[in-house]
Amino acid sequence: MLEPWLELPGASDTVQRWSERTGLDLLALGTSASAEQVRGTDVAQPLLTCVALLSGRALLGGGLPDVVCGHSVGELSALALAGVLTDDDAVALAAGRGALMAQAAAARPTTMAAVLGGTLDEADLTAAGLEVATVNVPGQVVVGGPVEALQAWTPPTGARVRPLDVAGAFHTSAMAPAVDGFRALVDATPASDALCDVVANADGAVLRDGRELMGRLVGQLTRPVRFDLCLQALSGASDAVELAPAGVLAGMAKRALPGVVVTALKTPADLPVHA
Repeated sequence: MLEPWLELPGASDTVQRWSERTGLDLLALGTSASAEQVRGTDVAQPLLTCVALLSGRALLGGGLPDVVCGHSVGELSALALAGVLTDDDAVALAAGRGALMAQAAAARPTTMAAVLGGTLDEADLTAAGLEVATVNVPGQVVVGGPVEALQAWTPPTGARVRPLDVAGAFHTSAMAPAVDGFRALVDATPASDALCDVVANADGAVLRDGRELMGRLVGQLTRPVRFDLCLQALSGASDAVELAPAGVLAGMAKRALPGVVVTALKTPADLPVHA
């Protein structure tokens, strides 16, 4: 995950500093660890934040974006690039968030599934013991809940259900045990107002107030990611870039924003010449 980005000047030293801050050997985990070793959300979240920040800083070259939007843990790197918190604090929060969510997931077997097509009835979903975790684009929703509830659920007519390989039902009430601990970490982290617009996951609101944005990180643990609303808020953009490791969100953006030029930044070779 990290390997191609470590070729950038100073990148290895930066990741080593983040390793010391988090107590995780992010250099080894991001280059030589097995897929199983990085599957856990306690490792995946800080690694995803690392690579997003390395690619984002390389792209911006010391400048500021016009607007940022993160998806789930991606909100941390988005807030760092917007100047709300430091890169070091973003990685530290990602590590803390991942550890707390892993503990919550271990408390009760829960899981998630993507629902493609069909029309979800939230009342029926609630009756089945399930919750909406993410609305990515129209017709692409992620639901989560207890493993047995998802196995017993009858999806709506015309829907295809694809189980996800995840440790737990993120962005649902299953993550409630992580809330107080993460709130304490967020409250202890200095925050500034954003230097650019930030599109928030919960409702697509465009915000700059630093403390409000930080507070929303806590609520995000147990509430759905409304990426569909985020994309609506970005509909006036001329171009957009998905930071590394890129691909999935760029595909959604291309589908939802046909008039926007969308780039997936997967390796340093994808950086524009001026970056």
